[in-house]
Order: sequence, then structure tokens, then C-alpha cells
Amino acid sequence: MERAKPSRFTMTRRSFLKTAAITGAAASLAGTSAMTALADSDTVEQTSTEVKRIRTACRGCGKMECGVWVTVENGRAVKIEGDDSAWQSNGNCCTKSQASLQAAYHPDRLRYPMIRTNPKGSDDPGWKRATYDEAFAAIINGMNDVVDKYTNKGFVSIEGTSRLYASSCSRAYRDLFDGLNSAAATQICKGPRRETGAMTIENGIHWQAVVDYPKVYVQWGTDQTQSNYDEACRTTVEAAQRAEIFISIDPRVSNCGHSADYHLPLRPATDLALALGWTRIVIDRELYDDFIVKYYSNAPFLVCDDIEPSGWIGVKGNISAKFPVNTRLLKESDIVEGGDVHKFMVWNNATGKLAWFNADEGAEKPGLWEGQTDYNIPTTGWEYERGGWVPDYPEPPEGIDPALWCEDPDGFTVTLKDGRQVKCKTVWQRYWDDCVSEWTLEKTAETCDLDPKLIEDACLAWATRIDPRCGNGGLNAQLAPEQTGRSTQTFRAIYLLFFMTGNYDEPGGNRGMTRNRCASAIPPYTASKYSTQSALSFTEGKYAGTEESEMEKRKDIVGGDKFPLTKWWNTWCDSTSIWETCHTGEPYPIKAGTCGAGDFMNNSNAMYAWEAIMDFDFFFVVDLWHTPGSRLADVILPANHWLECTGWLRQSQGSSGAFGANVPCIEPPSGVYYEPDLVKNLYKAAGRPFFDPEEGDPWDRPFTDALDKHVANMGMFDSWEEFKEEFQKHGWWQSKDVYPEDWGTYRRYMMGYLRNGKGGNKALMYDGIPGTSLPTMKVEFWSTIMESLVPGANAELPVYDEPPMSPVSTPELFEDYPLIMTTGRRIPVYFHNEHRQLPWCREIWPAPRVEINPADAAAAGIAQGDWVWIESAWGKVRQCADLFHGVKPGVINCEHQWWFPELNDATKGFDLCNINNINNKNAQDPYCGSCQVRGIPVKIYKATAENSPFGNPVPCGADGTEIIHDASDPRLKQWKKACDKIAADPSLGESFSDLHQDSNKWEVFSS
Repeated sequence: MERAKPSRFTMTRRSFLKTAAITGAAASLAGTSAMTALADSDTVEQTSTEVKRIRTACRGCGKMECGVWVTVENGRAVKIEGDDSAWQSNGNCCTKSQASLQAAYHPDRLRYPMIRTNPKGSDDPGWKRATYDEAFAAIINGMNDVVDKYTNKGFVSIEGTSRLYASSCSRAYRDLFDGLNSAAATQICKGPRRETGAMTIENGIHWQAVVDYPKVYVQWGTDQTQSNYDEACRTTVEAAQRAEIFISIDPRVSNCGHSADYHLPLRPATDLALALGWTRIVIDRELYDDFIVKYYSNAPFLVCDDIEPSGWIGVKGNISAKFPVNTRLLKESDIVEGGDVHKFMVWNNATGKLAWFNADEGAEKPGLWEGQTDYNIPTTGWEYERGGWVPDYPEPPEGIDPALWCEDPDGFTVTLKDGRQVKCKTVWQRYWDDCVSEWTLEKTAETCDLDPKLIEDACLAWATRIDPRCGNGGLNAQLAPEQTGRSTQTFRAIYLLFFMTGNYDEPGGNRGMTRNRCASAIPPYTASKYSTQSALSFTEGKYAGTEESEMEKRKDIVGGDKFPLTKWWNTWCDSTSIWETCHTGEPYPIKAGTCGAGDFMNNSNAMYAWEAIMDFDFFFVVDLWHTPGSRLADVILPANHWLECTGWLRQSQGSSGAFGANVPCIEPPSGVYYEPDLVKNLYKAAGRPFFDPEEGDPWDRPFTDALDKHVANMGMFDSWEEFKEEFQKHGWWQSKDVYPEDWGTYRRYMMGYLRNGKGGNKALMYDGIPGTSLPTMKVEFWSTIMESLVPGANAELPVYDEPPMSPVSTPELFEDYPLIMTTGRRIPVYFHNEHRQLPWCREIWPAPRVEINPADAAAAGIAQGDWVWIESAWGKVRQCADLFHGVKPGVINCEHQWWFPELNDATKGFDLCNINNINNKNAQDPYCGSCQVRGIPVKIYKATAENSPFGNPVPCGADGTEIIHDASDPRLKQWKKACDKIAADPSLGESFSDLHQDSNKWEVFSS
């Protein structure tokens, strides 16, 4: 056994700061006294009698799933460190992870249910401690009153980034009250990437296999060394260093990007123009893979503008609901009476006439070319040096050579079934003519504000193969292109670009989400048909057995007609439309909601959202903390911390192929329950079954039963306990090794390992048919989904359109607001709006910063560390100036999601500095509604005593209290002391919670 140590946090403040500095998190900020450090506080010395070291998965941020070791002494977590067996995270353990100790034992944690007694918006909500029975009754009565008055449409669930200790059950709350609408952070973070992937190739295809160490590493947007995804942080640093060439596409020089061989500082929100410019270079230089474009995409299919769109109902896609397909792609039914509507036509160079590809999923053998009797599945291949088998390309179908280019500029002549002769172009030709050809180097450079030679050299370095067997690596496009107000078409162009260059499902390429038998990316409370995994769990039989489109289920969601992809995607509703409905009552009133470990500040305009929630008749929240959103709640339920949650299986959400487990490390505070337990007991209080009554008690079912089922499905162990025990000894597994066909095989779309079949674990029930789960069964250059859902919008191909706000589209705005603002980057010690109350994190990064080029700062009379106003046409906030040569002149970079736990204001100070307060709520992607937060026109000027409330440039609460903006602020030392005291004696946490909003609570607690 490890030698016992005194019972205290073994990660000291000094070692924490040293670690943070190594990871680049401890950047100095002149003017805020960031150099001053906290003195170590007194701790309780006590002889340990029990020491455990527990291997688990960290959730200190959103999705990273770093493997960590948690040291537990006498039942208290005292140390968190990286796990070297977690090869997907390279043994990483960041500041957020280590500071989780302070989160678990923080005095401000919610520890029991509370009910509001004062009006919404009061600085003192008048919280009253409640039992769970009282809280559940208040929730059920409050929600039923709203449903009775306004129907189930009057309820909305508000969802932040999924936190496995809270918010993962938001669908369950929506189902309980038969709710229809949800406002989710997904709409602006990862959702559009996945949605666009699902309509182009597959859901989640943006994830790149960084662990494969691509030969050319392209980081497009978010700097993943500061990010929160699988294969981020140290893994990304390793990939960038090992790559023969490193390319960074970013308006600013990022932490990792400073070492790039090519840095492309494009004008914010012009990513689509750059993608199309690169596409032109690739096609001009014939760097595309002719074989896969011909046989595995719909690029050779023919488009006929002279026919009425036609199709069928029933394609489910790889994540969507069923929907009616209507397309102008030429089909046998267009040229032959009684022809098959599923047979898509190409011009066959081998015969000089038309041939078809059969995409009828109801056929005995769908996915065959005319004359083909069986699938050409590769049987030979080669082993990749970092694991996995890469099949060789198969022989092409005999007698089929689809044309990509049209010899006649007007297209091929085709006779329709009514006798008319028409011209039809290939999709590939249309893509070139309508989207790509205009994007010369000169036009791309002018639009993106880049050097044309830099654009060309970087593209050729990426697209010219080093190894002729496969591409050099995918495009690691993350958050930034998603927030341009043109996310749908931008990501489509990016995905098609890496596909045509042979970087889809290749070593180092974009492989998408890990697919294996570890079927638990969410807590295992999804044990039956009554489970909450389905967003429609209590109405799933409503359309069963009918030919009616499943999209009918979502026909009444708010904003669905304006942003049609929100109906198809079945995940979120447009946030701006929801807040407008709350304000106007049209098309129906929304007067109640719930929020789980999320907030309203992530999308649309935050102040507009706050005012909407203020008008709710009823609102309840599940969270770890009091937040700006919880201050508007009528009932609050406390949540587990990730160190306390009941265990679950974990697989990488990205392309690493890792899987392991989250294992509970410490007991939660007395009376705090795992959220699925809250949900099933809330269902019980409402008289609604949570589990299938035919399979046993509808409420009293141990979640370990579900875990056992998940483990058995993996085929490795018989029970959760057995899996957990082996995980402690073995560490993280690699899916390539355990499941060589599921994940250990590349080019799965050639092998029949990609399309979803039918059965329990649909991620693995492959149907053996090569291709995709899209209407054409191919990678779709021509999007039949866009054509079907947005008819007449010219949206089938990713044509460039300027962002909603830009010097080109809104020049009048830039006359008054001449700077281009970008925002949304990762802050190393924070995850979106989280961790502002953790003393270690706040000491490193006390206040929000705006990066500004020194030339722009000098022109505005701004010095390093000055507080400045950032103003748009929709509002203004303050942040602290950080002069940085790495951001290009004319551009500023602001931090998002700031609020201040130290303030007693009703708003918790989000109105002071949160950059989303100055968003144009109506600057949105026209198809999915994602907001534009990159490329906003603003002006910036120094905050002075004369233009600031209380005569103080530093932001202050309503009573004049300054926010914490200095690392030496005594309030941080109070937080630190309180965390240490509660770690030593957890019962003190509840006594502190009893003080509620007492203005002298810290003094009382300290004494």
C-alpha cells in the first residue's frame, strides 16, 4: 500500500501554478496584478488510515474524457493527476481537472433543494430550504399549471454542454411534461458540425484521428491545445510537432499555432471562401482522388433542372428522423414509365450512354450499379504503423465508368419519359460551375484578406500526397467555422474537400465518432422503451407503421419553419425563435422551463434571453451552483460532481477509439443525488412510469442493471463490477485492438462497416452494404436533404454567401463600428461559463480579456491592462485590454460566458462583461439558425471614471462591489480556505449553505 500522507490537498497552489504555466495557461495580464499569488491556507493535519488511488475519466470540462488517477484519503479526494494509460489524452491533466478538487468541496455548492420566496429578478431570491418531496411537488404543480393553461407547448428545456452529473436528463424532463421545444448550446457548439456531417457523409465526421499523427496537420479554427475534446491538449501538441507540415488557419496566432509552418490569418467568418478557394486548387491541379469521387459519392449523378423534384418517404439517415426525399437528380423514373425512383442515373463513359445506381434500401441487394450482382468488397490491404488495417481500393464495377465532367458545357442530352430532350450536368460539373470556379487565388485572397501565395502554398502542402496510398491527413475544423452565421454550407465545403483528397476514414483523416460496443456516451439510465434516451420516449409509437414522415412529430416546434434543419435534426429548436416566442406569445406562449447544468448565455443575445426567462410562470434548475440562470428559478435541485457520480462506461466521442469508464471516487454531500435518481423519483411523484412496468417496478430499478447490460453487449465481461475491476488494472482500451472490424478497419464505407442496420446497438449493427446512410447511399456533393427540406433556396450545393454581418454584407454598420470582433475561443482554465468560483482557476485568469493589436490600441489611446468598453449596435460590455501582436490589425478577440459568482446581483454580473450581450440575435445561419459570433462589427474605447457606473472603470455589482479582477483579491483566499476546511470536514459545507445569501456569510463561515 502507498505510504499514508497527511490529509490535505496534495496539489499545492504553487505546483498548480507551475503546471498551468507549462500548459500555457498562466499568461500574465498587466494591469490586474496577476503576479501576486495566494498564500497557502491552513489545513487540518490528520493521520490517514485509508488511501485509495482510483482510475477514472475526468469531466472537469465538457467532453475531453482525459484519463486520470484520483487519490482518495479517508474518503476525501486529495489529488488528481494524469493517467499514462490514457493514450488518447497522452496522460494530460489540465488546470480544470486539478481544480475539480475545489469544485467538489466548494462552499458555494448546492447541497439540498431550495424554493424561491421572493419575486424573480430580486437580488435576494429568498431561498427556502426544502425536502425533495416538497421540491418535487412544487415542480409538478408549477409545470402542470403551465401545461393546463398553455398546453405542453408552453414548456422549454434549456440545455448547456452535456455534463454527466446534470443536464444529461433534460430530455427526460421534457418527456415528463410532453414538452416540444429545447434551447440547447448544441445549436452553436458542435451541433451544426454534426448536423452538416449527417447530411454530407456521416454524423460527427468533423472529428479527426489526431492520435494517428497525420503527416500534414491542419488546425482550422479552435486551438485544440486549449480545447476540451478527445485527442486535444497534449495529444494535439504531439500531433503538430510530429507532423512534417503544420498549418494553422486562424485570425490570431494561437498558443499552438505560433509554431505553424503556415499561418493563414483569414478575415473572421470567411472560412467558406477559403474552403472553396482550396477546392479550386485541388481540382485545378487534379489532386482529388478520381476513384472515390466517382464510385463513393454522388458527384457523377446527373442533375436535371427541367423536371419536377420527386422521391419517396422513408430515408432515416444516420441520425435524423424519416423525411420525404424530393430531388432533381435524374432517376430511372424520370426517363422510363414505371421506372424506379431509387435508381439514380449517371453518364457511363464505358458505354457512351446512361447507367444507374440503385439506392433502394428495400431491394434485395441495394447499393449496386447496373449489371453488378454483388458488392466489390476489398480483400487486400496494409497495416497502418499506428494500428489498424487499411483496405486497398476494390476493383470498379465491371462496365461502369461514371463521367465526372461534361464534354458539352451545357451537359449531356437526355430524353425524358414524356419525350422531351433536356440537358443534364453531372453534380461534379455543377459544383465546379456554381460554387468553385469563381474562387481564383486573387478572389479568395481578397475575400479572406490573405496573401494569395500563402493560400496556394499551404493548400498544396496539405493536398499533395506524401504517401501515394492515402492522403496526408484530414482537416481539424472545430468551433470557429460553426459560428460564422454560415455554418451549414461552410462545413459542407470543408467535408467535401477532405473527402475528395482521400482523407475521409483514412489514417490521420476525419474518421468521425468512435464506433465500438461500449455503448454508453451518456449515463446508463436508458434501460427500456420507457427510458429517456429517445427525445420522444413516451410517444414513439404514434407514427409507427405509417408512411407519414417522422418529421411530423416536430412540425410545431418554434422556429422550425424558418430554420428547417431543426425539424430534421431532432435535437434543438432555434434559441432566438424561442426567446421571441416568450416575448411575443407567437405562435404560442412559452411560460415554463427547466435548465440542467447549462445556461441561457451561450446562444442568441443573452440579455434578450434573460428578459424572456424573467417572464416565465415557472422555472426549475438542476446544477452544482447558483448561476445567473438559477437566480431566476422557482425550484433548484442540487447535482452531483463528476467525482461523485455513479459509474458509467465511456468511449471517445471523437476519433481516438479509446474506451474506459468513469468510476465514482467520493461520496456526494448528504442528500445530493445522481441526476437519473432525481429524474425517476420526479417521475414517481408525477405518477409517470420511468421504467417499463411490464419488466418490473416502474421506478425502483438499480442503474447497475443497465450497466450490466451495456457491459454484456461489449462481449468482454459479464458485469459492470467485473469491467470496473479490470479497468483499474488494465487502464484504457484501444478499440482498434478489441474490435478490429468495427474500428480497427479504415475505409469502412468500402467494407460495409459504416451504414447502420437494425438491432440493439445501432452504432454497430452494420448492414454490410458499402456506402452511407444517405438517400443516395453516397457521400453527397449534391445534398438531397437540403434540396428536400429547403426547396427553391439554391442550397443543394455550398455556394458562398457573405456572413450576415461583414464589411461586405453590412458596410453601413462598419462605418460606425469599424473593428471586426471574434469570440468563443477556449480559455485554458475555464470551460465556457464554468469554474469562475474556483480559486486556483480564478487566480490564474481573474478577469475577462480582449486581445487587441498594439496598433489599434494606440490609435484608441488604450494601454495594456486598461478596462475598455466593447460596443456594438446591440449593446456594450467591458473587458480588460490585452495587447497582442498575434491578432491582426482591425480584429479584436473577446472572451465569452463571463459572470461573477462573487456578486450578489440577481444577474450575477453576466450583464457586465458577457460578450454575448452584444450579439445581433438575428444574425444566423439560414438553415439551422446558429448565431454569428465571429465577425461582429464593434468599436472599442477606454473605460474611464466619467463613462463608467460608480465612477469606476472596473465592472461593479449593483451595490458598487468590484468584481474579482486581481489575483491577490482576499475573496479568493477566503474561497481557498473554505474549500480546504470543507475537504477536511464535509459537514461544514451544509452549514455554509444554510447561510444562503447572507452578505456576511464569508465572515460568519471563517469564524
